Amino acid sequence: MFTKILIANRGEIACRVAATAQRLGVKTVAVYSDADTNAKHVAVCDEAVHIGGSAPKDSYLRWERIIEAAQATGAQAIHPGYGFLSENEDFAHACAAAGLVFIGPPASAIKDMGLKAESKQLMEKAGVPLVPGYHGADQDPALLQREADRIGYPVLIKASAGGGGKGMRAVDKSEDFAAALASCKREAINSFGDDAVLVEKYVQRPRHIEIQVFGDTHGDVVYLFERDCSVQRRHQKVLEEAPAPGMTPELRAQMGEAAVAAAKAVNYVGAGTVEFIVEQPGGYERPDQMKFYFMEMNTRLQVEHPVTEAITGLDLVEWQLRVASGEPLPVKQADLRITGHAIEARICAENPDNNFLPATGALNVYALPECVTFERGAVRVDSGVRQGDAISPFYDSMVAKLIVHGDTRAQALARLDEALAQTHIVGLATNVQFLRRVARTEAFASAQLDTALIPREQAVLFHQEPVGLPLAAAAAVAQTLLHERASEGADPFSRCDGFHSHALTRRRFEFEFGGEHAKAWLTYERDGSLHLAVGEGDTAVAGPLAFAAQGDSIELQFAGQRTRAAVYAQGEVDHVFTPRGATQITAIDLLAHSGESAAEGGRLTAPMPGKVVSFAVKTGDAVTKGQPLAVMEAMKMEHTIAAPADGVVQELLYAPGDQVSEGAELLKLVAAEKA
Repeated sequence: MFTKILIANRGEIACRVAATAQRLGVKTVAVYSDADTNAKHVAVCDEAVHIGGSAPKDSYLRWERIIEAAQATGAQAIHPGYGFLSENEDFAHACAAAGLVFIGPPASAIKDMGLKAESKQLMEKAGVPLVPGYHGADQDPALLQREADRIGYPVLIKASAGGGGKGMRAVDKSEDFAAALASCKREAINSFGDDAVLVEKYVQRPRHIEIQVFGDTHGDVVYLFERDCSVQRRHQKVLEEAPAPGMTPELRAQMGEAAVAAAKAVNYVGAGTVEFIVEQPGGYERPDQMKFYFMEMNTRLQVEHPVTEAITGLDLVEWQLRVASGEPLPVKQADLRITGHAIEARICAENPDNNFLPATGALNVYALPECVTFERGAVRVDSGVRQGDAISPFYDSMVAKLIVHGDTRAQALARLDEALAQTHIVGLATNVQFLRRVARTEAFASAQLDTALIPREQAVLFHQEPVGLPLAAAAAVAQTLLHERASEGADPFSRCDGFHSHALTRRRFEFEFGGEHAKAWLTYERDGSLHLAVGEGDTAVAGPLAFAAQGDSIELQFAGQRTRAAVYAQGEVDHVFTPRGATQITAIDLLAHSGESAAEGGRLTAPMPGKVVSFAVKTGDAVTKGQPLAVMEAMKMEHTIAAPADGVVQELLYAPGDQVSEGAELLKLVAAEKA
């Protein structure tokens, strides 16, 4: 076993590797960028080395600096985590040349499986089923168009060197192919430095089921069962679970044996995942008719490996360290068993209601459910951040992974919902409430799974208000009163009980909620009770208001409802969390806002920090509402800026390649009559 390893990554995976290594008595070295100077993974490792600027190309992708750091600190091996250099053949070679152990597969296996087209040719020779498609080296756009037309629409364009949904586009008709190809190639070159693509038939009603494999240096390979990763947005995974619902023992064995054959074909060592796309010709009710096709092999540890650990009771990072140090696999295939069911939810800094736009900002509140860090338990959280940390635009948007385990899938689902309800994040947009809604859909609960679940269920997933104005206003008022009571002293004149010698005290509160203005009236009754009326006219909701502080929460009763609410004030905005969901309500201070004017119109601004990729218009162009105007790139994803209304482009304020901050005006658009 090694005595010291360097972790060539950041965030939760760096923290995860450090925890296991230190449990085994192995010292750890962190590397960090300018943006990560005070990051959690730096604090939890035994040593840390600064390797460059905030952008990945200036730090985490500079393998020569990483190798220098390993040599300078006396590390014997490098763990690449996932992403960044984890599947970089040159980096694996460089580690070997420097006398360092690369804790991953041989460089030859990374090469063989790193390019989707070549890997599929290799799998075809090995007899692994493939989806019909074009995997050739000729990348002439006209040829790719002809191949797509031959295969038949819909087709999927995928970056040959890609992964994680980057450089991937689904195309429904021939006339859309050229534009999708150009966008896919552009994103691929930015993310992977290679714009080669392959084109495949887009399987209808597909499931994404992958097999965890593990090989050692003695020629043994086992599979650690499957994970279902069908619930996706933008071809990126949202929820993962193990075992796959509806999986028959026969199909599990077939897929597992195919995955082992794929790994052996490239002399695989370490943790890897063979991903299959699974067709459901018999529908959700006939899992026995499922057919599987090889999609790709990820030659690294996967983000979703904790669900495999939960159902097997194994530590896959420990296996990585032991296998890399030359030890054989600790168990044989016949010894492996599945226990219970596990689900992982990826908590990301993004706004699902705004096309999953990435979010940046500080974690002003970061409250997690009671959990364990690794040992098998009902709830586990893998996280690389702490309260007060910032999510920057330089890296992936994932904040944490929430993993639950239960005896049955139903029990795991119930624990997932409860744990998500106890996850309170304030300071930037996240997908926590969206994850709750996905897990509570009838389709997911009944395992009617395919990769189109989210768009199919969009009516109940997006733009939902689970709390409502009456309860949100009551929680905000209760929080205000609790703060007032906390400021009371022994002096009776400091009491905030609404006492008035001549009449009842009545207070007005004004709010913004869901884009609408609202009023609430609080009456202090003679007997000391409170009466609250929210809204006006026929829609008003009124009744006694009672509340009491319970730790960090409020036990709240209003208008026949009783609930527990946690309220976090950020300026004028109250973030309200309840068991039924979370919402925001703005308390308006009319004096503070007197004299403010309406926001200026006609502006098109950057929705997040990032880089301007291209403009689709020039000065003087007439545009229509919804027409694409510009493309931005942030957190390794492209985002299209569209015209909010008809008009004429008056001026472009930036050039392609420019870095812009959130809120920066990109171009000026004026009404046609003013042009």
